[in-house]
Amino acid sequence: MAGHEETFALGRFRLPSGPSFAGVVLGDVVVRLGALTAPRVGRAGVHDIEGLFADWDGHVARLRERVASLRDAGMEGVPPDTVHELTALNVLAPVRPAQVFQSGANYRAHVIDLIMAQQIETRAAETEAERRARAAAIMDERAAAGTPYVFVGLPSAICGPYDDVVLPADGVQHDWELELAAVIGRPARHVHRDEALSYVAGYTIANDITTRDRVFRPDIPGIGTDWLASKNAPTFLPTGPFLVPAVFVEDAMKLQVTLRLNGETMQDASTADMIFDVARLIEHTSAKAELRPGDLLLTGSPAGNGAHYGRFLRPGDVMTANITALGEQRNPCVAEEEAPG
Repeated sequence: MAGHEETFALGRFRLPSGPSFAGVVLGDVVVRLGALTAPRVGRAGVHDIEGLFADWDGHVARLRERVASLRDAGMEGVPPDTVHELTALNVLAPVRPAQVFQSGANYRAHVIDLIMAQQIETRAAETEAERRARAAAIMDERAAAGTPYVFVGLPSAICGPYDDVVLPADGVQHDWELELAAVIGRPARHVHRDEALSYVAGYTIANDITTRDRVFRPDIPGIGTDWLASKNAPTFLPTGPFLVPAVFVEDAMKLQVTLRLNGETMQDASTADMIFDVARLIEHTSAKAELRPGDLLLTGSPAGNGAHYGRFLRPGDVMTANITALGEQRNPCVAEEEAPG
């Protein structure tokens, strides 16, 4: 988050016992959202993040004022039972979207690597430099005149930022795909790119896990990709830890996306390498469907997936993922037959 005293993040949490609740993250402390949105003590406030979308900009502005005053005067006026140490809470996915839109093939270096691999056989007479130049030209043309590739996922795949990722027995090539996710703040339909960022409430982290050997159906090869089988297993979309309001993200196209597997860096790239930026993705997606408050728009994954290394997820692996200003995920991997329930 930007370095201002009134900055904060939003999240969903649960104590070891009791229902989940929404909270405002202030460093190592979480204050229940209702306590900071109530006009005064004893009056009802907004108790869930979804309730903020009716007037997102107004609520965020008022929360900034309230947070700034708390940092000047401490927690004076805040009921003690609404304040929690972050380390005492279970952190849940910060949003519960009705729709999940996912962008594919949207990082220049990543797609060039894919094209290079395909051209080794089809253009064997060319040098590597010639193949790379050809791939780069294709990317330039796509960025200038092409359109994004966006498909839909299931909200039921979402899990928390520290939950176990359950690797299904149906498939073996389970792969990581760390992505910046934009959270939509108001209904968006036929939005022009010049206005698109005003529809973004904030940003979070999503790891769009894919079972590579279930992407294509061998029994019907001409039908295309099977995203249901390859991307939508329970826990295949770790999300969070927090929703950071867009006002605190200085430039979404200058964030570093980093994923480590058992401590080894696998993905490490800037969002500046996107072929289509967040605004262009919103323009394209809103031309095909209506985006709704709370929806997730994933923006694609950079180079460094398991398919690149020939190394896929196994039980016992731990993925640690972070994006500048948005926090960090840590997800252990377990086999499906070992998962509780």
